[in-house]
Amino acid sequence: MALLPAGDLMKWAYCTNGFADHRLPEALEVLADLGYAGAAITLDHGHLDPHSPGLAAEVSRIAGLLERLGLDAVVETGGRYTLDPLRKHHPTLISDDPGRRVEFLTTAMRVAADLGAPVVHLWSGVRPDGMPESEAYTRLAHQCARLLDEADQVGVTLGFEPEPGMLVAGLDGFERLRTMLGAHPRFGLTLDIGHCHCVEPDDLVTCVRRALPYTVHVQIEDMRRGVHEHLEFGEGEIDFPPVLAALHGYSGLVAVELARHSHAAPQVARRSIDFLRRAHEGAGTGVAGTGRPAGRG
Repeated sequence: MALLPAGDLMKWAYCTNGFADHRLPEALEVLADLGYAGAAITLDHGHLDPHSPGLAAEVSRIAGLLERLGLDAVVETGGRYTLDPLRKHHPTLISDDPGRRVEFLTTAMRVAADLGAPVVHLWSGVRPDGMPESEAYTRLAHQCARLLDEADQVGVTLGFEPEPGMLVAGLDGFERLRTMLGAHPRFGLTLDIGHCHCVEPDDLVTCVRRALPYTVHVQIEDMRRGVHEHLEFGEGEIDFPPVLAALHGYSGLVAVELARHSHAAPQVARRSIDFLRRAHEGAGTGVAGTGRPAGRG
């Protein structure tokens, strides 16, 4: 486990989908050098390709590197064209034939177990045209129940992410699904701070406090209300110190998700951790509104 700087109680991480132009070992080295405590590793063509015949050996190599660098990890599964080269995010757990998605998520859980990563992230997908909402939730709950059987076997937790535009878009939908699954102890929430600001009717601090009992993974970025665009810190509307203060008691990774910023990944990652540390200092002193980084926003 990474040693955090004095006073830095949050375990900052970075999503590797924001390092798409780097080899995974290089990305992890950069993150460790910048002071990150972990990585949210997105399984995709360039990073731990789930279809690679050499996956097991590569997982073993990355597990060793994580240990050497002192980085924690979670496994994320949000690659756009991981399973279908023509249709983004297809198939989903609510598709007519979800088999490839189920197989992929099963592989992700086994990879996570081998990496020592406690959480595997997933989401619902978009409701198919013409499908009643109740049928879509029934399909989703059925597939999640199957995945939870595997999660029990390998000892990982599912971190389900509400995603704007998908069937489960917000906290209401997550809680509905969680109830359908009998509040299974391995079914937790991936709380995306920007998504909450984008779609939830309540303020962010209220959302975080509501979500905290279920939260097993956190993604963070700036965003504007009603616009699902992941922005660098300072380019959106979010006042971060109160949000970070509301996360008090959460012990998992807080992972920056800027998947469209790979062209400048090292610089963006540096700016991100610097911003978050300043915001966290503001949270610790009860000071809201750290402002925007100079020259940005």
